[in-house]
Amino acid sequence: MWRLIFAGYLWGLQFPVIKLIWTSSFVLVTGGYSAILLPASCIRLIDVWRWKAWATIFVWIGANAIALYFINGVAGFEPFALRFVGGDVKVWLDQTVTPGTGVFAAHLLGLAFAVALARLPV
Repeated sequence: MWRLIFAGYLWGLQFPVIKLIWTSSFVLVTGGYSAILLPASCIRLIDVWRWKAWATIFVWIGANAIALYFINGVAGFEPFALRFVGGDVKVWLDQTVTPGTGVFAAHLLGLAFAVALARLPV
C-alpha cells in the first residue's frame, strides 16, 4: 500500500500526478491511499466503534458467494428482475426520470433478489 504511494510519487517525477487526465502516477497514488483508507475505515467502524449492523449484508453475501455466483451464471438475477421492472416500467422510468434509470432499477432489483437469497438460512 505504501509502496503504491511511493511508486506513484516516484513515477510522478517523470510523469506528473495529474487527476484531470488520470495519469498512471495519479492512479498509483490514489490506489495506494484507497488501499490504506478503506480497510482502516472499516476497522474503525466495525471493531472500534462497534457499528456492525450495516455490515450484515456483506456477511450474508460473503457466506454464500459461490452459490450466488453459480445461480447468477445459470439463471441470472437481472433477467429475473427484468420480469418485474422491464418493458413498460423500464420505458416509463427512462422517460420520467432520466435515460438509463430503467436498467438501473433492474440491476438494483436483481441485487435485492441476490441479497434476499443470500439471507436464507442454509
